[in-house]
Amino acid sequence: IALTVGIAASLINATVGILYGSISGYIGGRVDNIMMRIVDILYSVPLTLVVILIMVRFEERGLQTILLAIGLTYWIGMARLVRGQIMALKNEEYVLAARTLGASDKRILMKHLIPNALGPIVINLTMSIPSAIFTESFLAFIGIGLAPPLASLGTLCYDALGGYQIHPHMLLAPAGVLCIMMLAFNFLGDGLRDALDPKMRR
Repeated sequence: IALTVGIAASLINATVGILYGSISGYIGGRVDNIMMRIVDILYSVPLTLVVILIMVRFEERGLQTILLAIGLTYWIGMARLVRGQIMALKNEEYVLAARTLGASDKRILMKHLIPNALGPIVINLTMSIPSAIFTESFLAFIGIGLAPPLASLGTLCYDALGGYQIHPHMLLAPAGVLCIMMLAFNFLGDGLRDALDPKMRR
């Protein structure tokens, strides 16, 4: 469940963030200012608090609910990253050539700008998976995550608190798995950054 939530929520965040950030960065001007002010307002609110409020609002706490809660909030960082990449690339010569040849804005975004910004996007996507896994485990640990009979690493840690002095392995096992997964995805993100960033390769 932790891996499902982490990967699925990160894909939702990436989809929303890429669409929002690319539109904002490509159009620019007043539209960009309005869209980024919305992002700034959302960014000023603690995202974990927003996720908790969304989870409390829904009576049925299933996998879809937690994916919706995380997916509606954690796209902000991706949107900022994509916007910066698009603004840096949209005045490149190949983009101007495509525009001169009559390519539509949609084609320029999908065929030229977003593919050339995929390096930082993939790195950010990989780094967001541990954050989603930790958020889901935290919500389950405080009792507002997945409802029984579904179990996650957070619920296993919570259930083990009562007898951890007698049976410490019941707490150490899920906590250890959680730590290993988060470290693994962080190392994967570092490796992708080194592989995709020309400056890091040099």
